[in-house]
Amino acid sequence: MPPVAPVRRRAARMAALIAATLALGVAIAPGTAAGAAPPAGQLAAAPGQDEEGGTPALRAQLEAASKGYLDAKSALDRSVKRQQQLGAELKTTEAELNVRSGKVGEIAGVAYRTGRLGAMSALLNSGSPDGFMDRAAALDAVAANEDRVLRELLATRDEANRTRAALDGEIREQRKQVTVMAKRKEQAERALTVANNNATRAADVSNRGTSTATATPARRNSDGSWPSESCSVNDPTPATGCITPRTLHALNQAKAAGFTRYVSCHRNGGSGEHPKGRACDFAAQKGGFGGDATGGDKTYGNNLAAYFIRNSDRLAVLYVIWYRQIWLPSSGWKSYSGAGGDPSSDHTNHVHLSVY
Repeated sequence: MPPVAPVRRRAARMAALIAATLALGVAIAPGTAAGAAPPAGQLAAAPGQDEEGGTPALRAQLEAASKGYLDAKSALDRSVKRQQQLGAELKTTEAELNVRSGKVGEIAGVAYRTGRLGAMSALLNSGSPDGFMDRAAALDAVAANEDRVLRELLATRDEANRTRAALDGEIREQRKQVTVMAKRKEQAERALTVANNNATRAADVSNRGTSTATATPARRNSDGSWPSESCSVNDPTPATGCITPRTLHALNQAKAAGFTRYVSCHRNGGSGEHPKGRACDFAAQKGGFGGDATGGDKTYGNNLAAYFIRNSDRLAVLYVIWYRQIWLPSSGWKSYSGAGGDPSSDHTNHVHLSVY
């Protein structure tokens, strides 16, 4: 049994150490070093804040606005393409109409100059039974030809009128979609204005990257719209869970473009697209999510954000958040200050990507 005095001295020193630690406000957890950074892949949020900053209402508004904008843009693109097809069809139809109108005009001109071939006179002027039959056949042929030419003219004219009406419909459709896009743009910007405490700040141009890499387009429907996708494939990042095939495509395309630092996608709980498997966080630092990115790490984040923006239409990007800024397909870069003041919710240590 050890002497009592040394045991008491060790206990006293331990008590003094604990008291000093508590006075400094440092909490000791079993197996955790005081002041250790969050492990790679774990976003650290300020107390009471969501990891992504802002509010669930803001993210719901941004998601709805961007999805509505992309839907309207797809519909507009389809309408413009259809208008071009109809314009080519109308040009061809009008050319046929001119030809057929000319043929009918020729028939009318001949009839005016020589008089219509009367059935009785044509038959009575025949000198033999064979001549009678030949004239009867010729009369039928002339009548059938004139009838066919007239029918073709009327059918071509009807087709031209239908094509013109379809063109007018596409123009109305385009005006409607442009109006929808403007409303969705206003919706997103109004939500950001409220989140930014009604402050209007210019986007920080120092966050702009120079990436020129081109992504392989994600799969679309035959009409150009984005297919509905569920959280159906395994998340290949250390964040276990599921992501959508389109999210996986964007992740793989970013890696193929050289952006291979730490990534975390699926997240249980919270709001936004992470729990739906439609968002990923790309760390700017090599070691994972740390403090504010600076120097080469910030350049990496700038270029990654630029890559997603350059390929937004190919990857179905809803929005990108980086360094207190958010990029929207409707509005470009805007201030994103509804965060908690820490590197995670301010997005100064990672680039956030949300896809349709």
